Amino acid sequence: MNAARPTPCGEWTLGDLLTHMSVQHRGFAAAAEGNGADRSAWRPRPAAGDPVAEYAAAADRVLRAFAADGVLARDFALPEIGGGTFPAGVAISFHFVDYVAHGWDVARTLGLDLEVKPDLLAVALAVAEAVPDDETRLRPGAAFAPGVPAPRDAGQLDRFVALLGRRPGWRP
Repeated sequence: MNAARPTPCGEWTLGDLLTHMSVQHRGFAAAAEGNGADRSAWRPRPAAGDPVAEYAAAADRVLRAFAADGVLARDFALPEIGGGTFPAGVAISFHFVDYVAHGWDVARTLGLDLEVKPDLLAVALAVAEAVPDDETRLRPGAAFAPGVPAPRDAGQLDRFVALLGRRPGWRP
């Protein structure tokens, strides 16, 4: 893996993006487990030699945490999103949208196309349409850049990424 490859996600390299994705998996897993307010769960840490293995372990953890009995009845503390708490379904939708976007980022970085099942993409698009596209996207550390125009004939995935500030035609 060439960790220095540029991505469509701001100034991040592929290594930066994988680190971010791993941190978010660990943070959302902690939130699902009732420990989301612990900011240490949200801090980046260097991969222990293999960023892909680190990512896979973090992804497995968040999937197990989201599948735990009773998780949908909980509130998730998300210090990175306004410092508040959110109902589990809302919090999980935040993470889902982030991962469709970052899945696209990684795929494009590698010169690939991302395939998302149409029913899942429709949900991701609906959530992305609800994300405010205002001055908060211009702040340092904003989750998404301001939306960009999508081509007239854009499909759902291109509209989705454009809403979240990515250029649908981006290639490495």
